[in-house]
Amino acid sequence: MGPLLQILRVSVVTVYFMGVPIKHYRRFSSSSSSSSLPWISPLQYLKPSTSKPDPPTHSTSLSPIQELQRKPKFISHESAISMIKREKDPQRALEIFNMAATQRGFNHNHSTYSTIVHKLAQSKKFNAVDAILRQMTFETCKFHEGLFLNLMVHFSRSALPERILEMFYAIPPVVREKPSLKAISTCLNLLVESDRLDLARKLLSYSKKSLDLKPNTCIFNILVKHHCKKGNLDSAFEVVEEMRKSTVSHPNLITYSTLMGGLCDYGRLKEAIELFEEMVSKDKILPDVLTYNILINGFCRGGKVDRARKVMDFMSKNGCQPNLFNYSALMNGFCKEGKIQEVTEVFNEMRSSGLEPDAVGYTTIINCFCRGGRVDEALKLLKEMKEKECRTDTVTFNVILGGLCRERRFNEALVMLESLPHQGVYLNKASYRIVLNFLCKEKELENATNLLGLMLERGFLPHFATSNELLIGLCDAGKVADATEALNGLVERGFKPETALWLRLIESICRERKLLRVFQLLDDLVTPEI
Repeated sequence: MGPLLQILRVSVVTVYFMGVPIKHYRRFSSSSSSSSLPWISPLQYLKPSTSKPDPPTHSTSLSPIQELQRKPKFISHESAISMIKREKDPQRALEIFNMAATQRGFNHNHSTYSTIVHKLAQSKKFNAVDAILRQMTFETCKFHEGLFLNLMVHFSRSALPERILEMFYAIPPVVREKPSLKAISTCLNLLVESDRLDLARKLLSYSKKSLDLKPNTCIFNILVKHHCKKGNLDSAFEVVEEMRKSTVSHPNLITYSTLMGGLCDYGRLKEAIELFEEMVSKDKILPDVLTYNILINGFCRGGKVDRARKVMDFMSKNGCQPNLFNYSALMNGFCKEGKIQEVTEVFNEMRSSGLEPDAVGYTTIINCFCRGGRVDEALKLLKEMKEKECRTDTVTFNVILGGLCRERRFNEALVMLESLPHQGVYLNKASYRIVLNFLCKEKELENATNLLGLMLERGFLPHFATSNELLIGLCDAGKVADATEALNGLVERGFKPETALWLRLIESICRERKLLRVFQLLDDLVTPEI
């Protein structure tokens, strides 16, 4: 047993975080793997051992801990940070953090604390994070609130909204300063996104009483966004009225864009345009491409693509150059109405303006061509994307596969499914399911059976309904052997057939007088219920 394990064999530490005592008591045998090592309190710094070290291994590469132990020179903060970041195991990262502090004259600073806290939070080792935070209260170095903002985000991703507010409250005792407006805005936004208005109100009440908070525009905008997201537009406009009364805030472009987006989401397009005009004429705020895109998308979703086109024209005439998102939104609107000629015109206009289409733009027009029965033109655009090294994604190929199948060009679709993964193209389960669904619908049973085998071989399962449809289709066509083989392959991967399918399969086998196989199927059917 090495000196490190001897030191760590038994550890008992009591720490306090937020006034709550936390005891750490762990015991483990020398046979424990590194992955099962207990969490070490950051208060229990390792001390040099007087025992002889273990003989060196024959490994040519050293772990960060071994590197730290064997280096005779002083380990700087930068080196400790680098080793902590490189270490994949959070337990070992914590050991590096502790061992660096055993050097004479070394004291952790904000950067090393921030690095270890981020590493532990990434791995959701929040008990260890709490102990580290407690240790920070005894340090004399200067800390910054950014460390706590980072932890708020981690707790938000882990669905722990109460801990988000806890991190906000922890800022004053550790940073020794009042939280900034940025900290308040970050905490409020995360609480609102977590749908915890009770905690959001608690935060605002605390900030107003204890921090003498005067809400700025950013804080008001967070509340406007929340109400719009919930569809409570009247409350959103009430917040805007409060903004106008405040001496430190006023509606800005984000405020208006959020309100217009909420109105468009609920089909209130006329009010959205009126608000747009009020923004420009009354508050003298000029819209940007994002604001225009909200209106373009709103009109396209509302089935008023011609109005969306007028918004685009107005945008260009007033000195705001449309971007790829604006053109893609307009093309998508025309595509939904089946106006292929208009889509092509917008696509060409985008190119003539000096913008090169990205994957979204190409996919939009490819989808339009496929739905309009012009798959060959879509394939030409796919080839063009490759020549221009515009990266195609799974969505693009799925659109092409659907277009080929709608024209019953199944062989081409099957060749794509077979060959694309060998060319480094990622396909998802939807890629295979699109083609299989069409094959089953068109009673292309032989191709469907072959595709099912390819799917199972590559680890993809069809839809439950499609599997039943295919198996019943094989039985009806008298292909009982194929149906049985396909069923076995599906069952091995967790598929549970419907009772009607079992009955159809047994009936088909009985017609062929293969009674032994019937009894085997009956055993398979009854056994799971025993």
